[in-house]
Amino acid sequence: MISGISAAGTPVRQASLRQHNLRLVLAQIALSSPQSRADVASATGLTRATVSTLVDDLVSGRLLREVSPAPRTGAGRPGVGLVLNDADGPAGLGLEINVDYLAACVLDLSGAVRHREIQAGDRRGVSPALVLSTTASLAARAHAAAQDQGLTIAGTAVAVPGLVSPDGTIRLAPNLGWREVNTSGFTPGPLTVENEANLAALGELHYGSPSGSSSFLYVSGEIGIGAGIVLDGSLFRGARGWSGELGHVAVHPDGPACRCGARGCLEQYAGQEALLPPGRSVDDLAAAALSGDAAALDRLSAAASALGVTIAGVINLLDVDTVVLGGIYAPLAPWLSPGIEAQIASRVLTASWSPVRVRAAGLGSDAAVIGAAGAIIRAVHEEPAAWLTETSPSTP
Repeated sequence: MISGISAAGTPVRQASLRQHNLRLVLAQIALSSPQSRADVASATGLTRATVSTLVDDLVSGRLLREVSPAPRTGAGRPGVGLVLNDADGPAGLGLEINVDYLAACVLDLSGAVRHREIQAGDRRGVSPALVLSTTASLAARAHAAAQDQGLTIAGTAVAVPGLVSPDGTIRLAPNLGWREVNTSGFTPGPLTVENEANLAALGELHYGSPSGSSSFLYVSGEIGIGAGIVLDGSLFRGARGWSGELGHVAVHPDGPACRCGARGCLEQYAGQEALLPPGRSVDDLAAAALSGDAAALDRLSAAASALGVTIAGVINLLDVDTVVLGGIYAPLAPWLSPGIEAQIASRVLTASWSPVRVRAAGLGSDAAVIGAAGAIIRAVHEEPAAWLTETSPSTP
């Protein structure tokens, strides 16, 4: 759309056209680099003069940087190469608040991890104010680490295990015991708060397995169980943004009481505390299963069966072709997958001619915090004009 007319036949404002073309140029260079200005013009259909102007803006705005000459693709001298500015450009800060750990991660514009910190510790019974204060300290250290590397934090996204309103209020986080927690202003700069399974699903989609499906169910196993639903490459949030509470689907309606107030929820059969004996870690459970320990294998089999029954219902409803096991389920996938697949095979109506793939998350337990940082980076990629406006010198 370089003529100034939209597909609907209405005029496109010059500012909108520039925004579109900036995004187009940045996306082209993100596909592979280094590329020359001539390469970008050829690939996008924009004129060389237009590309040169846009590239100059993106370089001065620290979204691109020039490197040694790009590989020559034709006759003549090779042009100056262009790459995403991972040296002193914008970066995304991701934070994760979970029941038994806090995490921080910084991604540069290319998606590379530049800082990562995890702080273990059970937060149940700890006041939200204290947890947010501790998380703010993690954020401050991440800001300092980014600054030391020449990067500028463009924004912060926080992953939390609960229901989050569009304004960032945590309506309910059952396993933390939180209700109506206001998160505004707990760390400086632009702030986004989102459900951890949603961000983990986005992390897996954009930074995880390169051969993954564009429609999948991401199952996040921690003390709670969440799900991120990706359909045709987009996150499905539901009408109010609260979809994916897989852990509170009833496996047995008359089963044990759950922290959410209901009974027989999936978390009671396949959550971290149902899987792990007291004082044991996920690595301990995996090692015991690998050695053939009967008790460990029984725990994993029971959890896989409960997960499979619940997941099969989701597949019947949504028709996704892939299930991604994240959080603690990723390292336990060799023992969980067979039981989940057996339930899918027996309960999903289309399983006989449309098999469903079950695999471990490529990002493992880092999916949510990487997805959080990645959400900031993707926002810069999608709206580079907004970043250029924010960073341009003010005019009198």
